[in-house]
Formats: sequence, structure tokens, C-alpha cells
Amino acid sequence: MSLTRQGRHYLAIGIVQWLLDWGVMVALSHLGLAVEIANVAGRISGATLGFWLNGRITFAGDDTVVGRRQFMRFAMMWLTTTLVSTWAIGSINRAVGLKWTWLAKPGVELVLGAVGFLASRYWVYRR
Repeated sequence: MSLTRQGRHYLAIGIVQWLLDWGVMVALSHLGLAVEIANVAGRISGATLGFWLNGRITFAGDDTVVGRRQFMRFAMMWLTTTLVSTWAIGSINRAVGLKWTWLAKPGVELVLGAVGFLASRYWVYRR
């Protein structure tokens, strides 16, 4: 499977995931939910969509499986990146406020998305 093809698909799916994640986080935090909880809710919404789409489209191939083992690997990766994301979002919120946090979230998620791509390609969706 071509790295370029996988990168394009991962980016396209990632944009959809990110829009859902960011939208949920902004909406919930705007309604008064703590930004850390809103961030986790947003990441859950994006992750449920992304796991399936990336397994079926981005990393689809002869050696790709979307099953229990892959889901457990994905869950471990997701928990780790969510801890980092939530810590960063909470820190930014305390330092500069909610509106700057909304603007900073895309940058945080971009960095974590790059890590997620490598982990997904070489670990999550393998047999």
C-alpha cells in the first residue's frame, strides 16, 4: 500500500474527524462543560468514526484487519493521545482562556494526528 495514498486518505478522514471532534468540544465547552470533559467527548466522537474509516479505507490491504486486536491497539493509542490532548487543552485554557483554547486545538490535534498516522500504519491495523 502506497504511503502517499495512505497519507491522502488519512488526511481526508482526519479532517472529517477533526471537524466533528472540534465541533463537539467547542459546543460543549460553550455550553459550560469543563473544557477537559468537552475535549474527551469530542475525541470520542471523532475516534468512533475514524477507527472504522481508516481500517476500511486508509489502511485497507491484504495484511489489514479490523477486529478486536486492532480495536484494543487503537484504544491504547487513543487513550494515550487523549491524555496528552486533554492535558494540553486544559493547560492552554488555564493560561489564555477558552477562546484561545478553541483556536489552539487544531494545532494540538495536528501533532497528535501525525503520531496517530505512524502508529496506525505500523501497529494498530496489523495482524
